[in-house]
Amino acid sequence: MGAVTEAWGRLAGDIVENLSFFTRLPVRTLPRAPDFRRIGWAAPLAGALIGAAGGLTLVAARGASLPSLVAATLAVGVEALLTGALHEDGLADVADGFGGGRDREAKLAILRDSRIGSYGATALGLTLLLRVASVAALSRPSSLAGAAALVLAGALARGAALAPLAWLAPARADGAGASAGALGLGAMRPVAATLAVLAVGLGLVELGVVRALFAGVVAAAATRLFIAVARAHIGGQTGDVCGAAAAIAEAAALVALLAGGRDP
Repeated sequence: MGAVTEAWGRLAGDIVENLSFFTRLPVRTLPRAPDFRRIGWAAPLAGALIGAAGGLTLVAARGASLPSLVAATLAVGVEALLTGALHEDGLADVADGFGGGRDREAKLAILRDSRIGSYGATALGLTLLLRVASVAALSRPSSLAGAAALVLAGALARGAALAPLAWLAPARADGAGASAGALGLGAMRPVAATLAVLAVGLGLVELGVVRALFAGVVAAAATRLFIAVARAHIGGQTGDVCGAAAAIAEAAALVALLAGGRDP
């Protein structure tokens, strides 16, 4: 029993550390960047919990007979509130930097600027529209399907947030990307395994296994494509790049879940 209790304690601790990093929840104060080589496998579980909060909001809103579009907006809004719009901020900064910077140094300087320009506003608006519209469409036949989609997309997003740390070196010597350190490809295998288990589980319960796995493949492909773009623009990763990867993967997964179906 002692070994089982210890294992559950480690599981809970790893999830809490991820939640402390990825959300504004006062679950634990981290003195430094998390050691994702140790706890990264649980990042998708933390993302699934964030998605579950959005999913519960969606189900409650649909249960109150709110239109699917309103319910989806509330669900995505709750997720943004929990995370402090962490990934959305990264996406907006990256869009401004990559779109407006003339060279590598200029792009990195723009990434540090907290102001949002036209590229950032457009990217942010489009991804939010894709997420809300996709969740609304998925929830029309069944609010549980929409909730399951949010859980899966939330998990895939946090896995994607770690991918730049594995494939790219830090683009500068300071900042969140540098403090997180390089993961190495080996550290992504447990992340991928956790995502595969979640996708199959959610597929069996609600989404369909093939469709859930397809969403995972699409999210992974979108993440790898974005990593190639980041390498071309700044030669590495930053905290904003990791956040943008998460936002892109989440939107890609939700759109992929709609593929092959008819808009209800």
